[in-house]
Amino acid sequence: MPLPPTTVPPGDQTPATGVLACSATDRTVSADRGGRDDACPGALRLHPAHDGALARVRLPGGLLTGRQARTLAAVAEELGDGRLDLTSRGNVQLRGLAEGCGAPLAEQLRSVGLLPSDAHDRVRNIVASPLSGLDGAGHTDTSMWARELDTLLCTAGSGELRALSGLSGRFLFALDDGRGDVAALGADVTLIATPGAGAVLSVGAAGSGALRIAAEDAPRAAALAAVEFLTRAEESGIRAWRVRELPAQHAVTAAGLAARLAGAGIGLEPDTGTGGGGAGRDTAPPGPRTEPRLPSPGPVPGPHGRHAVSVAVPLGRMTAAQWRLLAALASRDGADELRVTPWRGVVLPGFTPGAARLAADELAGAGLVTDPGSPWLGIGACTGLPGCAKSLADVRADAGRTAARTTTGGERRTVPLPVYFSGCERRCGHPGGRWVDALATGTGYRITVRGTSVPSGTPGDPDGTDVTAEQVADAVAAARGTR
Repeated sequence: MPLPPTTVPPGDQTPATGVLACSATDRTVSADRGGRDDACPGALRLHPAHDGALARVRLPGGLLTGRQARTLAAVAEELGDGRLDLTSRGNVQLRGLAEGCGAPLAEQLRSVGLLPSDAHDRVRNIVASPLSGLDGAGHTDTSMWARELDTLLCTAGSGELRALSGLSGRFLFALDDGRGDVAALGADVTLIATPGAGAVLSVGAAGSGALRIAAEDAPRAAALAAVEFLTRAEESGIRAWRVRELPAQHAVTAAGLAARLAGAGIGLEPDTGTGGGGAGRDTAPPGPRTEPRLPSPGPVPGPHGRHAVSVAVPLGRMTAAQWRLLAALASRDGADELRVTPWRGVVLPGFTPGAARLAADELAGAGLVTDPGSPWLGIGACTGLPGCAKSLADVRADAGRTAARTTTGGERRTVPLPVYFSGCERRCGHPGGRWVDALATGTGYRITVRGTSVPSGTPGDPDGTDVTAEQVADAVAAARGTR
């Protein structure tokens, strides 16, 4: 897909520096600990961008129905610029929204279930394995976990779960079916399915002190882990929005989390003996593979004679017409379901093999990517000019020219590094792991390979290599081939 599994956004895709609150409820939710505002946009709290207001619609697990998808297309055309952006957390952003659009936007989203709780709008950040239950891999169908966890987040009106409305818009849950895809996203709370109807629960990107629990308890345990984080954050007295921001003396511990689970009637599963962490604890939980299997563009064979169709979206942006086509195919020939992936793609489940091939061809004809050899794969970009006033270049245009000059013919002996074009030092939505950083400088780009140690004077040098806009495609191609 367009970005690798190690995408670690600073808080979805766009760190907002100013916001437009659309309701009194949202102003209450946004109150922070210690005076710092949680400025992440949502469906009620819009971000003022250079091209108009921006709304971020949360899609827990990336899941939505055909009807919900059609409503998003209509909203994009009626209230926005007619396009939809996919984010690195499997959400959808609407741009170019006019002043005063908050009320009609919220009304349309509520009408189809895309805004089930005003108070919990921005806390519904859940990524899940997109092919879970579709291709015969994995140990459970995490889409069920996603739906249950979302219900817990939105209906937590009493008891200790009521604190969940205090989560920031940056806090992230990851639900991995055991294949190791979304477990690599550096979430705050991660669930990894294990054989035998089990799961491993961990807190923080390092996942230290993971706890083994029953799969049936997994969504509630994840919600309680978030409550434990909120408790530790309040005790610390600092403005911690994510687990990694907690000071060491106030970190979430396995013992503290186990005690909270026990208080809620959730026991730990017997130790398998591989982790050495004690009963129910695993210091070596199953983690992501070195090369996680991501949804490759095109038809995806599955059990029971059903296929899914995996689609990559160039630079994560599509027109309302392209989005409507996805929704129409999902409703007509598929399971009436769309799954937006954290790698800025979409998976459509439930096709017959023949219908999947025809759908892939139709989507390719509409400008979407269903070819696993497409030059668009691995190329990403932030909004850039003209949408973002902070950007120093039209990075999307430069990324497009780079894709046009990318050679994909023949058998690949190595997997090219992902490249991300950023218009400013914030690098909104950039990948993690090892990647090529193409940073606009105002006079061209600085090309740097991140996540590795390389000799001075090469593109991987921390100081990078400066090139002109005309040279960037060749410089990026050279840097991507260093893997």
